This record gives sequence, structure tokens and C-alpha cells, in this order.
Amino acid sequence: MRRNTSLHVGAALLSIYILFHACQSEQAIRTAQYAVNGQKLYGMHCQNCHGAKGEGLGTLYPPLTDSTFLITRRKQLPCIVKNGSSSPIQVGGKTFNTEMPSNPQLTPIETAYVLTYIGNSFGNKMGIFTVEEVQQALADCR
Repeated sequence: MRRNTSLHVGAALLSIYILFHACQSEQAIRTAQYAVNGQKLYGMHCQNCHGAKGEGLGTLYPPLTDSTFLITRRKQLPCIVKNGSSSPIQVGGKTFNTEMPSNPQLTPIETAYVLTYIGNSFGNKMGIFTVEEVQQALADCR
């Protein structure tokens, strides 16, 4: 009898755990989907310079771990990813003066994917970059 009670309690706890984790918001699911796609793009277009963990490369390439830098420049990030940058930037108290190449082949959705990945990895918590947000930012940077 005691064994059956333990099994029922265990099954109930497992059910609650599954229900809790299965009931994510649509936004959380969409953010996760964007981040998974963005991780692939990051590996192809960004990782060589910014590192597998967003750590950057010495004084050549900035880290992507400075949430304050990313948050305060959120509207400029799509332009930087798509068009590159030749201006010096300061991240975490260090100046980086290496040119970032452009990625003209990235579509707005791909740019949203990679920014969602970066914005929610390496200790960052920026939420989703929507296609509409990226399109607006790209229109503003022209």
C-alpha cells in the first residue's frame, strides 16, 4: 500500500513538473526558436572573432558579454551586424578599433535570429529581437 502511495505522489510531482515546463508562453517559445536559429548563424558569421562564449579576442574584437553596452545600443545593433562598423567602440572600459565586416547577405529575419541569440546568451537577457524591430532599425540606419 505504501509503495502505491509513493508511486502516485511521484507520478503527480512528475506531472506537475511536465505541465509547468510545457506551459511556456508563446513569446518564450518564439524567443527560443529565434535563439536556436541565431546560434547557427552566430557560428557561421560571428564566432571566429567574438568567440564561442562571446568572450571576444584580446583588444582586437570586443566581447559580447557586456549587457549594458548591448542594451544601450539595441537600436544600433541591427545596423552594426548588417553593415559592419569602422568606428572605434568602447566595451567594458576597453577601446576596440578593429573594423567589423558587414554581413550584407543576412536577411532581416536572420539578423533578428543572431541578435536574439547574442542578446540571450553570454549572460545577456534582452528578450527577442523581432523582425519588425530589425527592419525599422535597418531603415533608420540608412
